[in-house]
Amino acid sequence: MAKHQFQTEIGQLLHLMTHSLYSNREIFLRELISNANDALDKFNYLRLTDEKFKEQEWSPKINIKLDKEDRSIAVSDNGIGMNEEDLINNLGTIAKSGTRAFLEQLTGDAKKDNNLIGQFGVGFYSVFMVAERVDVISKKAGEETAYKFSSDGTGEFDVTPVVKDEHGTVVYLKLKEDATEFLDHWRVKEIVKKYSDHIPYPIFLHYEVEENVGEGDKVEMKKVKKSEQVNEAKALWTLPKSELKKEDYVEFYSTLWHDSEEPLTWIHSKAEGTLEYTTLFYIPRTAPADIFRADFQPGVKLYVKRVFITDDEKELLPLYLRFVRGIIDSEDLPLNVSREMLQENRILANIKQASVKKILAAIKKLDEEKFDRFVDQYNKLIKEGIYTDHLNRETLLEIVRYKSSKVEGLTSLDDYIKRAGEREGETKQEIYYLIGDDEHVLRNSPLLEAYKKADLEVLIMDDKEIDEIVTPSIGEYKGWKLVDIATVDAPEAENKEELEKLNEEYTPFVEKLKNILGDAVKDVRVTTRLTESPSCVVSDSSDPMASMRHLFRQMGQEEPELPLILEINPEHEMIKKLSTMKDEKVLEESAWVLLDSAKLAEGLEPKDKVAFSRRIADLLSRAL
Repeated sequence: MAKHQFQTEIGQLLHLMTHSLYSNREIFLRELISNANDALDKFNYLRLTDEKFKEQEWSPKINIKLDKEDRSIAVSDNGIGMNEEDLINNLGTIAKSGTRAFLEQLTGDAKKDNNLIGQFGVGFYSVFMVAERVDVISKKAGEETAYKFSSDGTGEFDVTPVVKDEHGTVVYLKLKEDATEFLDHWRVKEIVKKYSDHIPYPIFLHYEVEENVGEGDKVEMKKVKKSEQVNEAKALWTLPKSELKKEDYVEFYSTLWHDSEEPLTWIHSKAEGTLEYTTLFYIPRTAPADIFRADFQPGVKLYVKRVFITDDEKELLPLYLRFVRGIIDSEDLPLNVSREMLQENRILANIKQASVKKILAAIKKLDEEKFDRFVDQYNKLIKEGIYTDHLNRETLLEIVRYKSSKVEGLTSLDDYIKRAGEREGETKQEIYYLIGDDEHVLRNSPLLEAYKKADLEVLIMDDKEIDEIVTPSIGEYKGWKLVDIATVDAPEAENKEELEKLNEEYTPFVEKLKNILGDAVKDVRVTTRLTESPSCVVSDSSDPMASMRHLFRQMGQEEPELPLILEINPEHEMIKKLSTMKDEKVLEESAWVLLDSAKLAEGLEPKDKVAFSRRIADLLSRAL
């Protein structure tokens, strides 16, 4: 017997299962049936692709045996099975950081936390909500030795060699005294019907009931063994849409993807002709919690002629649609299709292209409440798509939403254009935007002052990390140029003749500021874009360093500092007084304060915070 310690996170999870998560204990059976279904899928694929198993007779099934006297439930399958290494890796350690991610997402609300269990691949551990001891006896297909995993849900588990005739797995649960409701065959049938009716393999329930046996005077009450299939065992996606109700789709989704929330929508379609395939896609109401993790679990399962092939291929849909859950079932792919073939296969490429169009069309058709929910959960991923999916960029640009300086909530680019077109005398076809990582800072940026004065709308883009890369790549939308107002070539609401006159008047002062600030700025200029602030900083979009920053960020390296241009407002009282200032010390201190305060207004940090603080104190002392 080999004793093993559970990983730290597994230990935390087991403690939660045994002491906290009690609101929906019945899901343990859903999770065990789901695991058995996966094991049957994997052996079915092996049997069709591996010569060693092709001749083997096999009748796939899941058995649930209830034993009231022993106070136990046994769930078994004749799927692919596990060896010693599999048992330790799958049950004793973290798979794909799923357990750690689960623990990070816990809210403290037992009902919500129960709903998270299946989403993180930690469903097996839900057995400890109902069991005081668990034995998992398993034999891997093609191997001689079987192994038993045993644990009482505390800090340790044992793995020992045992004897088992057929490949597959048996999960034996010794139930807690307060969990005997799950020995009632009606209760178990209800749970299977609720969660697992559309599992495509037969689920048999074995139990004993007391019945009157005999005739006349010889009738007596005896225990009778019963066995019955308790699920429909039909692959739902193969059924005609006309035969399916909303409840069927929702239950199937809940069974396969362990989500207690109803999906926003689903797209079920069958293609016939040159290519034959069926697809069923769901859009979850809430984004999967691992959606921005590098090791995210793909949500689409690939079948060939109803035979499960893989659920671990991240390229079945574009990466930006990684939130989609669903099934692709092809009639044309070979059963022994390899991962390399999948990535280069023209059949799959055509299915992928058609599927993306259907999914995006379904998103556009969502009602207002559901669409708002979609944007709340997936707007950032749609932006990813704008950058990576040039074929569907126009549709994605119709879906994406942004905050605005003029309207509450979010707006589409089409609505921006409509509002801009309604402005009297508007001739420029330009969509103005400002990028940063703090909405409050952006809405109060000095750069907005001239646009507010001229009644021009500006999109507020506060997903800086992605907006800085995506938005400049758009260029134009329906003939409207996207313009970053933080660049020097952004349009200004100003009189060119007046600006030339001011430039001439303030040239000596501007030169003084340049000399003081030196390499800290790329240039100093007079501007009429400001109405309330004395100064602002802008970046030069033509500077090669601007595009280099994006490359550095994509490579995960520290970004080079972007050269800034300081612009001063000649109508501001502070600038007027400084331009005639004779005290060189005050002028020098003020020049740096003008730059650093302008940086702060744009969410940037002064290079020397201590010096900035000292200069403010010094200037205040002089003023007082």
